[in-house]
Amino acid sequence: MTRNKVAIYLAADSTVRDYDSTQFPQAGWGQFIADYLTDDVVIKNHAVGGRSSKTFITEGRLAKIAEEISANDYLFIQMGHNDSTKDRPERYTEPYGSYKFYLQQYINAAKAKNAIPVLITPVGRLHYVNGEFLMDFKDYCNAMKELAKENDVFLIDLMERSIAYLSSIGYENAKELYMISVNGTDCTHFTEKGANEMAKLVSEGMIESARLAMYVK
Repeated sequence: MTRNKVAIYLAADSTVRDYDSTQFPQAGWGQFIADYLTDDVVIKNHAVGGRSSKTFITEGRLAKIAEEISANDYLFIQMGHNDSTKDRPERYTEPYGSYKFYLQQYINAAKAKNAIPVLITPVGRLHYVNGEFLMDFKDYCNAMKELAKENDVFLIDLMERSIAYLSSIGYENAKELYMISVNGTDCTHFTEKGANEMAKLVSEGMIESARLAMYVK
C-alpha cells in the first residue's frame, strides 16, 4: 500500500541540528533519524545550536515552521538544555512557568495547522558520578511530561532512554558517543556514533505511538 509523504519537523537545539563536514565528527541526532524511518518520511531539521524554547520562538523560527507545516505532518520538539542557563537571561526559562508557557506555543502552532506535536525530553549528557549516569534537567523533563498530559500529546522520554542506554554500555563505551572523546571537554554534544545511537532511541520511542509506529523500519 502506498502512503502519502509525511514530514517530521524538528524544533530543537545543538544536540539535534545538522552539522557539515567541517565540524566532523560532531553530529546531531536529527542527521540520522531518517535512517530508521520509512521512505515516505521527510525530515525537516530546523534545530539550531544555543536555542531554548524561548529564543527559538523570539527569533521567529517556530513561526517559519508554522508557515510550512501541513496537516498530518509532525512537529518534534526537544527543548531544555539551553532553557536551564540562568546566566543567560535571554534564553533562560523557569521549568514550571515560562518553559511550559513557551512549549505550549509549539503545541498550539502544530495543532492550528492540523499537524501533530510530539514532545521529546532533553537528551542525556555524559554526567557520570560515583559509577552512575545522572539525569540532568529533571525539572524540565517533569514539566514537559506535565504539559504532555495536559494536552494529550505523545511524549518520547529521551532522557530516560538515553541514560538507560549509557548505563547499559558503561562509561568507557559511552564516552565515545560524546565529543569529550575528541576534545577532552565536551560532555554534551555527540560524535556521529553518538548521534546515530540517539536517533535510534528516538525511533524506538516512536514505536510506542500507534500513529508513529508505521513510519519506523
